[in-house]
Amino acid sequence: MKTFSMIKSIAVALAALCTSFAAISADKEVKPMKYVNALELKLINKGFDNSLTPYTRIPAYLKDSVRHDLWERSRCSSGIAVRFATNSTRVGVRYNLLWNTHMAHMADTGLKGTDLYRLSDDGVWQYVNTNRPSKSDSIQSKVYVENLAGDMREYMIYLPLYDGINWLEVGVDADAEISKPRVDNPRASRKIVFYGTSIMQGGCASRTGMVSTSIIQRELNCECVNIGISGEGKMDYCMARAMATIPGVSAFVIDPVPNCTKMMCDTLTYNFVKILRTMRPEVPIVMVEGPLYPYSRFDSFFAGYLPEKNEAFRKNYELLRKDNPRNIYYVTCEDLDGPDHEGTVDGIHLTDLGFRHYADRLIPVLKPLIE
Repeated sequence: MKTFSMIKSIAVALAALCTSFAAISADKEVKPMKYVNALELKLINKGFDNSLTPYTRIPAYLKDSVRHDLWERSRCSSGIAVRFATNSTRVGVRYNLLWNTHMAHMADTGLKGTDLYRLSDDGVWQYVNTNRPSKSDSIQSKVYVENLAGDMREYMIYLPLYDGINWLEVGVDADAEISKPRVDNPRASRKIVFYGTSIMQGGCASRTGMVSTSIIQRELNCECVNIGISGEGKMDYCMARAMATIPGVSAFVIDPVPNCTKMMCDTLTYNFVKILRTMRPEVPIVMVEGPLYPYSRFDSFFAGYLPEKNEAFRKNYELLRKDNPRNIYYVTCEDLDGPDHEGTVDGIHLTDLGFRHYADRLIPVLKPLIE
């Protein structure tokens, strides 16, 4: 009888425990989420309002003026982020990819994923989580975080680096408040425009918040417009003219050497930068040399050719400086990918470590220009 009584007690306890778990599960199931169009919140790090879609990085009028590859890669949403405030206990995302593409040398989390950041009480952006994109579905979704305290907080979601967005929605508790940001971070009055190549665009960061422009944005508390166009940062004059129309620019960063031949560096640099200086004489311009790729230390051809490209680029900087020494600056390739030369994924494109090194080289130059 004693044994039967013990078994009965255990059975009753297990039944109560199961009932408790069922109640918890039921609570979770009955608490719905709502999804809010990102366009009702705030898009940051965008240069142009006259783009074909809200998530395209160059003006619509350039479509018939630039090469097909340049136009297509400008449709990647690199650097663009959504800012909002909410008191939700959960924060999620749902979005539709333009291509749902894949590359052998770049993590899908950086290529077409999204990162959530939260602003701390002392004004520091803290990484929260990333969604892992599905290869089979162009519509991606993720609940980044649950069980939050439910107080009003500031958030930011970075969009894909090497894919585009058709639409994006932010998910919160159905009864939660969600609004445009209440804190001016990054500061709307500070904006740096970055022009460059695949490295500038974000190849090959492991997640979207680790591209150099986003690191700089968080640390300098300013918007950073990413006009890195993979393979197409070739100093097209129409791109300079378009960039010169962006309002509220605190500085331009020009980093095209990796996509240019020595002759292009020699013949295009002066006029490209001159367009910016003529149209926006008050805005500082920072010219950045191309990196000396790790393999160039052993390849006898590139050991000579890459420095020659930089030399042609610098020659034009000296000419521009001779015209007017004000508001023009130069960053050499020294330690651009780090002193250990371990900052690339394929000898060219950067890892997160490489992007950290790159940002560390530019931040001391840019900080006094925007302050």
